[in-house]
Amino acid sequence: MRDPDILPPYGVLDRRRLLIGAGAAAGALALPVQSARAVVQLDVTQGTVQPMPIALPDFVGGTPGDSEVARNVSSVITANLRRCGLFVPIDPAAFIERVSNIDTVPRFADWRTINAQALVTGRMTRQSDGRLKAEFRLWDVFAGQQLAGQQYFTVPDNWRRIAHIISDAIYQRLTGEKGYFDSRVVFVDESGPKERRIKRLAIMDQDGANVRYLTRGDDLVLTPRFSPSTQEITYMSFGQSEPRVFLLNIETGQREVVGNFPGMSFAPRFSPDGQRVIMSLQQGRNANLYVLDLRSKVTTRLTDTPAIDTAPSYSPDGTRICFESDRGGSQQIYVMSASGGTAQRISFGEGSFSTPVWSPRGDAIAFTKIGRGQFGIGTMRPDGSGERMLTEGFHNEGPTFSPNGRIIMFFREASGSAGPSLYTVDITGRNEQRVQTPGFASDPAWSPLLS
Repeated sequence: MRDPDILPPYGVLDRRRLLIGAGAAAGALALPVQSARAVVQLDVTQGTVQPMPIALPDFVGGTPGDSEVARNVSSVITANLRRCGLFVPIDPAAFIERVSNIDTVPRFADWRTINAQALVTGRMTRQSDGRLKAEFRLWDVFAGQQLAGQQYFTVPDNWRRIAHIISDAIYQRLTGEKGYFDSRVVFVDESGPKERRIKRLAIMDQDGANVRYLTRGDDLVLTPRFSPSTQEITYMSFGQSEPRVFLLNIETGQREVVGNFPGMSFAPRFSPDGQRVIMSLQQGRNANLYVLDLRSKVTTRLTDTPAIDTAPSYSPDGTRICFESDRGGSQQIYVMSASGGTAQRISFGEGSFSTPVWSPRGDAIAFTKIGRGQFGIGTMRPDGSGERMLTEGFHNEGPTFSPNGRIIMFFREASGSAGPSLYTVDITGRNEQRVQTPGFASDPAWSPLLS
């Protein structure tokens, strides 16, 4: 039975079930698709990336009635690529050629004239059975080559999802790295005055669209986290009794208590395989780390200190964890084996460090740093070297990585503001942007790619 506190599910998120069919784009064009390194390709390993000029004319409609959804898909793709900071969409007013048929070879000279390095063309067509057929082609303008082409079939309501999937395909072909657009973010929606703030779990597309509420706000909710392997989240809820850790299935709306633990429990997070939940449990004045096997329900204690150990996060391979602890006198970040044992301190800069989270790439740990009256979001390598502050302010907290590890989302509350908002920043510290949400928002957690 669905928990009465959970609103009805809002749809299946699995790409394999979303797409009724997908395949390489067919058509009359005989130009080869480049299978090796693209002639046009961004080097995203540089400290400073010069954004690539890219032409994104509106997709064409297969029939007159398809024009609106075609324009909508183009708009989302353009917004995705602009927002990531690696691409500069060219103003359509500069276009010389007007694309009306994606099955004809573009006039590459026209696109070179306006300095386009890449060109995307596409078409949306409603099929006789009611499905939408989405097609796109990615072109290397300088070489006059097709770099990628794909077609998808889906139900009309999933047009925005198709736009994100196409954005990921373009991103990956031009950067050599996976994209992050076809993903979700779960967060805590906050409304009402501070003294009577209502907090609800909410979920949205990574660009802030399609917000859905997962709880009604009857209980205080904190620290939602995605499973890396299923459409589940874990979170804390403060009801009439002590705080409890819940599992919530986004597809079905089913909710269950992870387990009953003595004392307070904090900061639950999944293991990379989704089979375990690691958390901090308070006993008296100290707190230690425990891991719960979701199948056997066996709980294992990982730390045993008189300090406060909390906010654990697994490395992508599941062999290590990072966490925060005041065992050295102030909040600092430590790393140890996922099975417990000796912990190594890795943060040594001025101030205190908290909310560590391991990058999906495995090469960095993001954190919140508090010092000199400022809260900053930064990264460091897992051995503690290479500390870099990305953004600082009155109150910044709660970093979470995009699925490809290139973007960090966090929440910020400015001095004198009524509540927090969500922001993103590139791991280089560039391209900071606010994410629009219906109300105040905090505690974001990014999902894996939905494929």
